[in-house]
Amino acid sequence: MTHDVEIIHETQLNAKDDRAIAALLKAAFTTNFYNRSYFQQRHHLRLLIREGDRVAAHIGLCLRDVRLGDAVLTVMGVGDVASAPDLRGQGLASRLLKRAIDEARAGPAQFMVLFGDRAMYVGHGFVAQPNMLRFVTLEDGYTGGIKTEPDETLMVLPLRDNE
Repeated sequence: MTHDVEIIHETQLNAKDDRAIAALLKAAFTTNFYNRSYFQQRHHLRLLIREGDRVAAHIGLCLRDVRLGDAVLTVMGVGDVASAPDLRGQGLASRLLKRAIDEARAGPAQFMVLFGDRAMYVGHGFVAQPNMLRFVTLEDGYTGGIKTEPDETLMVLPLRDNE
């Protein structure tokens, strides 16, 4: 297996790949994804590694503007990082993350952000950034209220040395 990374823009995601990603997420997580290929919102870009006909590993990327104090920053969010349970430990997610960082550096984002606590993220330069978050809740596709809460799982990777 060569582990080539494939990039699919969300507008080009076909039904077969959408179902394959949903199956991977169901196998990889205990969280209920409701048979979707994403947790809360669709991504802008998908990075995949295939093994034969199945999706062996996946990362979703979302471009967003966020407010940090008075500043509005463009960030690339990383989500739904998953490897097939029987293929874990082979570096698939790490390979996808490296490519995701390269993709983010080529675009307008100033930072990459994710919510997680895996050593792999630290190994790629992400730093924990405990923060107070304010966001609109979204539960099973339903918009809720505005919530403010501390978060200890936010990790950030600067993409530009001069910013």
